[in-house]
Amino acid sequence: MPSLERDIAAATRGPRVSAALRASAWRPELAATLTLAWPLVVAQLAQIALMTTDVIMMGWLGAEDLAAGTLAAAFLHPLFLFGMGTVMAVTPLVAQAIGARDFRNVRRSTRQGFWVAITLSALLIPALWQTEAFFLFVGQEAEVSVMAGGYNRYASFMLLSALLFVALRSFLSAHGDTRIILWITGAGIFVNALGNYGLMFGNFGLPRMELRGAGLSTSIVSAVNLAFAIAYVVTHRRFRRYYLFVRFWRPDWQRYRAIFRLGTPIGLTMLAETGMFASAAMFMGWLGTDELAGHAIALQLAAIAFMVPLGLSMATTVRVGLAAGRRDRPGVAVAGWTSLVLGIGFMGCTALLFLAAPALLVSAFLDPEVEANRIAFSFAVTYLGVAALFQLVDGAQVVSAAALRGLGDTAVPMVVAVTGYWLIGMPVAYLCGFVLELRGLGVWYGLAAGLAFVAVVLTLRFAMRERLGLVGGG
Repeated sequence: MPSLERDIAAATRGPRVSAALRASAWRPELAATLTLAWPLVVAQLAQIALMTTDVIMMGWLGAEDLAAGTLAAAFLHPLFLFGMGTVMAVTPLVAQAIGARDFRNVRRSTRQGFWVAITLSALLIPALWQTEAFFLFVGQEAEVSVMAGGYNRYASFMLLSALLFVALRSFLSAHGDTRIILWITGAGIFVNALGNYGLMFGNFGLPRMELRGAGLSTSIVSAVNLAFAIAYVVTHRRFRRYYLFVRFWRPDWQRYRAIFRLGTPIGLTMLAETGMFASAAMFMGWLGTDELAGHAIALQLAAIAFMVPLGLSMATTVRVGLAAGRRDRPGVAVAGWTSLVLGIGFMGCTALLFLAAPALLVSAFLDPEVEANRIAFSFAVTYLGVAALFQLVDGAQVVSAAALRGLGDTAVPMVVAVTGYWLIGMPVAYLCGFVLELRGLGVWYGLAAGLAFVAVVLTLRFAMRERLGLVGGG
C-alpha cells in the first residue's frame, strides 16, 4: 500500500487539480479502491442476506407475518442506522490519523468509538421496546402491531454488539484489512438461517417463536460477529500493538465529543433516508396488507442492489480520508470520482435487471401460483419498476456523501438529506399516493424524488469542494 500511495502522489504531482485526471492516476486508484471495496461490498451483501433470509422465512409464515416484519424493520432500521452512522465517524478519523501517521489518535478514536456505541445502545434499546405502542398510535392494524412489537423486543439486544462491531469494522477498514469483515459477516448468514429455521418454526427441538424467533436469531448472530471481531484484533500481530482494550474504562472526553460532533450528522443523514422509507412503509400499511407485503419485497430487492454502492462508499471514505490526511488535493479528486463512476455504473446494471425481469425476481419471495399471494405479487412487480428508475441516483447519493465524509464534511450533507427526504420526498409521496390517488405507486414516486434531489446536490458539492474550502493542502 505505501508504494501505491507514492505512485498516486507522483502521478498527480503538480499545481493544478486537473493533473488528477491523468490516466496514470486513475489506474492505481481504481485498483486500490477495488481492493479495499470488494470485501466490504460482499460483506454488505452478506449482511443484507441476513435480512433477506428473514424476509423469505417471514413469507413462509404468511403475508400477515411478512407485513408485521416489514413494520418492525421500519422501526428498527432507522434507529440502528442512526447509531451506525454516528459510530462510523471512527472511519474518517482513523483514516486521517493513519494518513498523517498519528498512530496515537488511531487508538483514541477507536476506543472512544466503543464508548459512543455503548452510550447509543443505552438510549436506543428502550425505544425499540415501544414498537407496538408506536404503531398502534399511528393507526396500524392491532394484530400486525403486536407481532411487530414482539420481533423488535427480541431484536433490540443486537444493537449493542452491532454498534461495537461497527467501531471495529471502521478501525479495520481504515487499515485496509477488510477481508476479515467479509468472513465474519458471511459466517453469520448460516448462523442466522439455522437460528431462524429452529426458532421461527420450532425445529431442532426449539420452541416455535415465529417472528419473535427471527428477532432472537438476529441478536445471537450480532453477538457472535462481535466476538469474532474482538478475537481478531487482539490476536493479530498488526493490530494488537494498539492495545485497544487496555485501560478501556479511562475516558477521553475530547475524542468522545469529537466522534459525536462528526458522527451525529452522519447518523442523522442515515436516519433521514431510512426514516423516509420507514414512513413509506407506514403509508403502505394504511393502504392495506397486500400493498405493504408487495412494498416489502420490492424494497428488499432494491436494498440488495444498494449494498454494492454502500460497501463501496465505506471504501470511498477511507480513500478520500487518506488523501485528505496527506493533504493531497489531487488524490482526493481521483478517489472521489473513481468511486462515483463505479457506484453509478453498477446501479445502472441493476436498473436494467429490474426492468427486464421483475416477475422472476419477485417470485423468489412469493409464489404467484398461490391465490392468496397474487395481489401482493402484482404490487411488488409494479413497485420494482419505479425502483429501477432511482437506482442511479441512489448510488450517486451514498457515494458522494461518503466522499464528503472523508473530508470531514458532514453537517451540510445532513441538511441536504433532511431537505431532500422530508421536504421533498415525503410530501411528494403523500401527494401522489393519497391526494392524486396513485396509491402505492405514488408513494414510490416520492421516494425517487427525494433520492434524486440529494444525489444531485451532494455530487455538486463534492465537485465544488475546493471552492467551498473543504480540502486543504497543496
